Amino acid sequence: MLAPVAVQAPSFTAVLFGLSGCLVDFGAQVRTVRSSDGKSFLSEDMQRFTTPTPGALDALKNLKQRGIPCAWIEEYPVSIAHQLAISLEGLVVGSPAPNSRWPAPDACWQALMGLNVAHLDGCVLVSGDPRLLMAGLNAGVWTIGLASCGPLCGRSPTQWEALSDLQRERLRGRATLELYAAGAHSVIDHLADLESCLADIALRRLKTEKP
Repeated sequence: MLAPVAVQAPSFTAVLFGLSGCLVDFGAQVRTVRSSDGKSFLSEDMQRFTTPTPGALDALKNLKQRGIPCAWIEEYPVSIAHQLAISLEGLVVGSPAPNSRWPAPDACWQALMGLNVAHLDGCVLVSGDPRLLMAGLNAGVWTIGLASCGPLCGRSPTQWEALSDLQRERLRGRATLELYAAGAHSVIDHLADLESCLADIALRRLKTEKP
């Protein structure tokens, strides 16, 4: 009797990330202090928002080792976005903000074209912003929501740590429900959980599930 042949889960084509509230700027705090006239912050004002979120650098390094191209997407002006991304050590490329706004899919398609991706199969978008997740859905890619570090919880790292376990769980639970309501295929706490989530999506793709 022949032994069963192990079927390898399909690899990923590309991974797109939100920038603020995903890779950096835990809690998407920069939106709360941006001046109403859209004027860019001075570099020294931006430093407190540039710290990578939990697991961000490890996730980017892992994807790079696997040869999976990555890009970040941001709706802020280029001058602000590139200041936010300065701590990412060149592990991920940036995609200029398109003229259209989320949830239009243009930002996702533009980022994928910048990575020279020829097809949507196996492409994933990760974000804590429901509008960007909807843009990913409209673009036809898999979507992963981030519950704790995005704008739905909206707490800075210091504010988040000051909360009780119950308060954090309530905020995380409410954000998770909102992200699923926006259409996210999966929801995780932050990027430290990305690897196991991608493995789950790979199994879903192996079963011929589509985004």
